[in-house]
Amino acid sequence: MEDYLRLQTPLTEEVVASLKAGDRVLLNGILYTGRDAAHKRLVELLDQGRELPIPLAGQVIYFVGPAPAKPGQAIGSAGPTTSYRMDPYSPRLLAEGLKGMIGKGGRSAEVKEAIKKYHGIYFAAVGGAGALLAQRIKKAEVVAYEDLGPEAIRRLEVVDFPVVVVNDIYGNDLYEQGVAAYRQR
Repeated sequence: MEDYLRLQTPLTEEVVASLKAGDRVLLNGILYTGRDAAHKRLVELLDQGRELPIPLAGQVIYFVGPAPAKPGQAIGSAGPTTSYRMDPYSPRLLAEGLKGMIGKGGRSAEVKEAIKKYHGIYFAAVGGAGALLAQRIKKAEVVAYEDLGPEAIRRLEVVDFPVVVVNDIYGNDLYEQGVAAYRQR
């Protein structure tokens, strides 16, 4: 894993500015989980001028609804969810200081613009590798919206959590670059 960048969360402006589409990263520290139902609630709280149950400044949200943990494990299988379901909410959260998002699949033009405008980053985790990704999660606790079950917001402690930069602040898109490279062949 020598060609991976090891990063600590929360992410700073400088770290985000140093990342480019295609960079392979190992995240360490805290990630928060959240899917569309939780994102909707967060944006509703912002619209009401109310305090959020989690900090956003510099944080990374992992789009995941993990399986229940087996005895002796911090969490069950924890593979990424398709990201487009969070697209209606992501620009608002980025405007409030969110720095990173982890999921799978492409993002809308609006989200890509918000990533550039607010200096965020979109990472992809490997879909179908939820059991392997769960091994990188050392602690998991529900911190908000317990009624959402697997979609509740969790605070995860991760060690060397593997992701790839898909969208950076410079407008690069790894998925588009991959298609262009394939067409050139």
